[in-house]
Amino acid sequence: MSLKLNYTISLLLFLNLGSSLFSTTAIGVNWGTSASHPLPPDKAVELLKANGITKIKLFDADASVLEALSGYNADVTLGIPNSMLHGLNSSFKAAQNWVHDNVTRFVSQGAGRLRIRYIAVGDEPFLQSYGNQFHPFVVGAATNIQAALFRAKLANEVRVVVPCSFDAFQSKSGLPSGGHFRSDINKTMIQLLGFLDKHHSPFFVTISPFLKYYQKENTSLDFALFRETAHPHNDSHKIYKNAFDLSYDTVVSALSAARFPQIDIVIGQIGWPTDGFANATSSIAEEFMKGLIGHLNSKSGSPLRPHNPPIETYILSLLDENQRSIATGNFERHWGIFTFDGQAKYHVDFGRGSKKMVDAENVEYLSTRWCVVNNNKDLSNVTAKASEACLLADCSALSPGGSCFNISYPGNISYAFNSYYQQQGQRFDSCDFGGLGLITTVNPSMENCRFSVEISTSISVSRRILYLFQWLIPLVVTILFCL
Repeated sequence: MSLKLNYTISLLLFLNLGSSLFSTTAIGVNWGTSASHPLPPDKAVELLKANGITKIKLFDADASVLEALSGYNADVTLGIPNSMLHGLNSSFKAAQNWVHDNVTRFVSQGAGRLRIRYIAVGDEPFLQSYGNQFHPFVVGAATNIQAALFRAKLANEVRVVVPCSFDAFQSKSGLPSGGHFRSDINKTMIQLLGFLDKHHSPFFVTISPFLKYYQKENTSLDFALFRETAHPHNDSHKIYKNAFDLSYDTVVSALSAARFPQIDIVIGQIGWPTDGFANATSSIAEEFMKGLIGHLNSKSGSPLRPHNPPIETYILSLLDENQRSIATGNFERHWGIFTFDGQAKYHVDFGRGSKKMVDAENVEYLSTRWCVVNNNKDLSNVTAKASEACLLADCSALSPGGSCFNISYPGNISYAFNSYYQQQGQRFDSCDFGGLGLITTVNPSMENCRFSVEISTSISVSRRILYLFQWLIPLVVTILFCL
């Protein structure tokens, strides 16, 4: 071999090594649209571009979102809702139709094409609270989607993955060495890992130091936030200084126990909420993000996978969503890096260094009006009316520890009334409450408690109808298959 060729190979190896040593880790965001008045897709894409976010994970395949993303130089993960798994498991034709409608037509548009990297089959279908509602159909649905990609000649371009919940793996000791998949899903997990390994797809998993802290599972606030003052955990002579590494290596141990020790890991969801619970604040969320991204960028990896961090990490989430389920806790509606209308809550480094986060621009709002309690009325029944409002609206900020928890009566009643009024698009009769409501142009916000004015969006109603059909169609298909 010539000296010149040797030099060329050495140079290429050095450059490749250099890029792996000094490049920042791949950080993206989850973009959900479970909001009564979502930020219009074109505005959300402008927000992504302005902040240099080039990896985006979606929970569905909304056509308006995909059209807005078309032409943007970003890697996109499309989601398939759990409600569709039964039909996709039962019918290859259904999988073909889904791939055609949501993948093929968007990746073949020339300059305006969409760069779809992953299809996420299901939204954490192994979540323990679901029981066996979805997971029996996961591998079959993933197999049919994979076959449909082969048929469409897209299998080399798009990978099929399945997002796994934080409770899919566990350890009785609370330490990584005891990590294993839950017994009720272990067989399915082994089948899934075999599928992923065969098609060179990574393992997508949620890691949530916040939920570990919230549920008081062997996690202090210092340990969750990467603080140097955190008390370390010792596991078989391996030292864990933060909750992230401890959870990550519990996943690594579970994968090893299932005999897939080398499979790549992607953190599909990780974040820290900013409201709805004590220590769910913007300042603490920023501290968590700085600790997380600094740790990932260090490339130090974890004790069981040194110098081998997750290949990608997706933050939960881009925006607050006032219609997310609060079954886990009221904080669920406040995962956003940005408020519902695209205003940055804190700084996250997406590779832009010290540059500040850029807010959404030219957002159109409803009229500058609020609904408050009418103090000139008999308020003996007002608490019951506020409770009724909160059943349909978002009152999560009123939770203990929330940003509006300390506002006094009747301010908390007014907050509930306004939340309902805004969610109903400021419809006049939505501020009635048996004559106890009053529309005002004076902003009732106080201290850190924001009384919002909703986004004006023509798609808010049509989106609700679309989501209704997205849930009804799979249900009808399921019923038909059972006949």
